[in-house]
Amino acid sequence: MNPVWGYGVRPRRWFAGALTGVLLLTGCGGDPAPESDEPTPTGPPPTAEAAARDQLAALAAAAQDRTLTAIYTYRADNRERSVSVTIAKDGSWRVDVPDLALGGTVDISIVHNEIGLFQCALPSADEAITPRCVQIGDSDADVPDAIDPQVQRPLVTVRHVLTDQGAPLAVSTAARVPGAGGSCFAVETTTASVTAALDVGIYCYDADGTLTAARLDYGDLVLAGPPGPAPATVAMPGPVTDGKPLGMAAPPTPTPSVTGSTRPAT
Repeated sequence: MNPVWGYGVRPRRWFAGALTGVLLLTGCGGDPAPESDEPTPTGPPPTAEAAARDQLAALAAAAQDRTLTAIYTYRADNRERSVSVTIAKDGSWRVDVPDLALGGTVDISIVHNEIGLFQCALPSADEAITPRCVQIGDSDADVPDAIDPQVQRPLVTVRHVLTDQGAPLAVSTAARVPGAGGSCFAVETTTASVTAALDVGIYCYDADGTLTAARLDYGDLVLAGPPGPAPATVAMPGPVTDGKPLGMAAPPTPTPSVTGSTRPAT
């Protein structure tokens, strides 16, 4: 006698199909796939050199917006002098260096404004000259090497190089220069060619962009006291003339003139 369908007996073919459907449903909407043991790819952490360069670039960017008047102690050639800097609100600047030109007998000032770059001769303890200025370049020029006091570079021109991510620089944190505040960084070049505005050495900045010290091949600069407010613009210390700028070398000693001759007695 044939079995009656629907009363407790199912064909094996139907059971196998149902089991397959359950397995398919479990695979599609059942337990989640196991998590991968592979780590999530991330970029490499910044190196200490990259972090130092970014920090210095941020401080140099603040320095580009900094306006002030300040006095620095400048130690070079076994001498100590006071260098003054003014960075005005209109972008003009002036750096005064005593006892520099003509063999260290004349004070000079390097002045930069929208018209150009100037060297100005100032009266000193050795030379009571009348202040006068000579244009030595356009507003985007560097001071010519022959008359370059150099000390203005860490104060006003290096800021633009330190913010340039394309400049070939190697930057690392450095021990603080004695007497300086803020953070200090050692700056070197990675190629033989680099802009003349940069001097390798140690640069120290406060958080507001004030240069607190620089230790360079030609001398040390250290901020001597709190900076003061800046003027609206820098005034020229003397009239602009058509003369030549003063050189660094001392003028030759004049040869005594012969006023007469002495004949031996006969």
